[in-house]
Amino acid sequence: MRYFGLIGYPLSHSFSKAYFNQKFEQEGIPAQYENYPIPSIEEFPELLRQHPLLEGINVTIPYKEAVLPYLHSVSEVVRKTGACNCIRIRSGRLEGFNTDVLGFEKSLLKSLQPRHDRALVLGTGGASKAVQFVLDKLRIPFTVISRSADPAAGILSYAELNSELQHNSRLWINTTPLGMHPNVVSCPPVDYAQLGSDHYLYDLVYNPAETLFLKKGKERGAITENGHDMLLIQAEEGWKIWNAD
Repeated sequence: MRYFGLIGYPLSHSFSKAYFNQKFEQEGIPAQYENYPIPSIEEFPELLRQHPLLEGINVTIPYKEAVLPYLHSVSEVVRKTGACNCIRIRSGRLEGFNTDVLGFEKSLLKSLQPRHDRALVLGTGGASKAVQFVLDKLRIPFTVISRSADPAAGILSYAELNSELQHNSRLWINTTPLGMHPNVVSCPPVDYAQLGSDHYLYDLVYNPAETLFLKKGKERGAITENGHDMLLIQAEEGWKIWNAD
């Protein structure tokens, strides 16, 4: 039997356990995937001691950045983004990878149009780092928005976000957990009246399938996409990493 799992907190929103266990059953793979909700990243070493047979771990909110000090090595993408969402364990060594980057890029490109030439990235966490990496690769200029401004890093607060920037940034990407189950009535505090049919709203949240953020975009005629497709792509990439020679 092979063992894999997911760390984060909370984990009630995650589809990973059901996805992987269904995959294992359908493909006849003798493996098991479990959720490990840890209230603090400091509990991670104890989790590893309690489960010495773990071969791979996915990492979700809020530990994609906080997990880095516990890794023995990281991929080039992790080094550049400062975020890890996939760990491979071999001979007691933890190797960090970022499959969010590939998952987001492949998913985003399915509906991306030439008019989506400037972006707003809502949030500054680990998932945001992957999104920023992809936008840089695609040469799409972007502005990062957070609850608090950080002028040195070029980050604006929501209060500083003016109508012109929102109207002209025709790609809006939510990397925050706002709107995620069970808090489905929340959404980023942006001016949705600035949206139109030229806009594309991408929400990394996939539970619920249509967040309030996406619903408000759809009401204004925008293209909308949730993070489910990204989840499937990055999960398969993680499986390849866990099984690589």
